[in-house]
Amino acid sequence: MDNTDIDQTADAQRADAQAAAPDVDDATTASSAVGDDTAATSSSDVDGDEGDIAADYIEELLDICDLDGDIDIEVRSGRSYISIDSSGDSNLRVLSKPDTVNALQELARIAVQTKTGEFSRLILDIGGSRATRETELGALVDRAVERLEEGATAASLPPMSSYERKLVHDIVAARGFTSESQGEGRDRHTVITRAS
Repeated sequence: MDNTDIDQTADAQRADAQAAAPDVDDATTASSAVGDDTAATSSSDVDGDEGDIAADYIEELLDICDLDGDIDIEVRSGRSYISIDSSGDSNLRVLSKPDTVNALQELARIAVQTKTGEFSRLILDIGGSRATRETELGALVDRAVERLEEGATAASLPPMSSYERKLVHDIVAARGFTSESQGEGRDRHTVITRAS
């Protein structure tokens, strides 16, 4: 196979991937074709649809990447939770790194928002990545509590997402301390203090 054949093969694979890729513009067109019916959709319908739209988007992405995974959808307190797990030996761990999960979560949220016109707060978990992160946050809170017990008046944690800050607030409360979020944008972080 010479370089021309390799280039043509690569071009063909790129074209196939683009044709199969979940296209946000197509979702916009489909949403526009629905017309005013989209605006009349109730909030509870959007919650159910949100999970289905995100799951479809993620499933297409997994197919393109040739990754195996079982997708589960759960709605808790008006928020969709999408979890992807695999049975047996899988290459799904490639996607379970925290930054990758967050990026895919944002893409899924954009796909949902494009199709429904509604802001999405869905949470994506790949291969137990959220449980792993929650354990890491618990250890981070434990170290901050140790600093407080050694005499510090407050202990600041590094900046994190609103979802992670919510987890931290719950962990801190369970340990008998108080916490609040401070800062703006990417600098928003949690500060832990003793309970009054």
